[in-house]
Amino acid sequence: MCYGVKARTEMSIRIAKSRGDNELVEKLEKLLLPFPEFDHHYANGFSHPQLVVYTGDKPRDPQLSIWGLVPSWVKDAGQQKQIWNQTLNARGETIFEKPAFRLSAKKKRCIVHVEGFYEHHHFGKRTYPFFIHLKDRDHFALAGLWNEWMDRESGKSLHTFSIVTTAGNDLLHRIHNNPKLDGPRMPVILTEEEEGQWLAPINSETDEQAIKSLIKPFPADAMKAFTVRPILGKEGSGNAPNASDEFVYPELALADPLAPN
Repeated sequence: MCYGVKARTEMSIRIAKSRGDNELVEKLEKLLLPFPEFDHHYANGFSHPQLVVYTGDKPRDPQLSIWGLVPSWVKDAGQQKQIWNQTLNARGETIFEKPAFRLSAKKKRCIVHVEGFYEHHHFGKRTYPFFIHLKDRDHFALAGLWNEWMDRESGKSLHTFSIVTTAGNDLLHRIHNNPKLDGPRMPVILTEEEEGQWLAPINSETDEQAIKSLIKPFPADAMKAFTVRPILGKEGSGNAPNASDEFVYPELALADPLAPN
């Protein structure tokens, strides 16, 4: 699954600068710099933070979106709060069938740039957080779905998103070993070329199949992971600058999940 990511303001602006998009740089500076709460060293999905997304209808316009997609058919704020934690992730294999996601899968896809994501490894009676990122890139895009929901009672509009997941690769098999879950999962990671393909409109069955072909595990040998300090609970770092710093747990030395088979 994917319930925690690193997505700093500096990263968002750096991506725009690296692509030579000065107009986008200005938009991001106005959108993010005045608001330190949007600077995410660790964004916990269950806190429903706002992250920058790029949508298919406005691919050059950064938008703040709340993590936890709210489908259009949700009736009121009570139902919205009930479903919110269930739509942080969207299982890629079924996004075109599930009622919560199928409209967004066909018409409202987005990308979310991150520097990495967090997963927990179960060992003994404890869980140990890992930070996972790419070896050759300091940022990458995750495939997402979005929707804009209107609360009829308050008139308030919510722009929300979900991260699309797929089967875990070998690295995630080693880390994401929660016995309560059915197999390891990981977010769908897109190359820069695939970003545009994910946002392209669907006008035919061929277009839909092209989108489905992007929902696949990212190569494990292109990724790196290491343990970090506790990030949840009373002793957790939360959204602190050192959240993704490497931290060694001696008790994991003999049962290192990343050791070669």
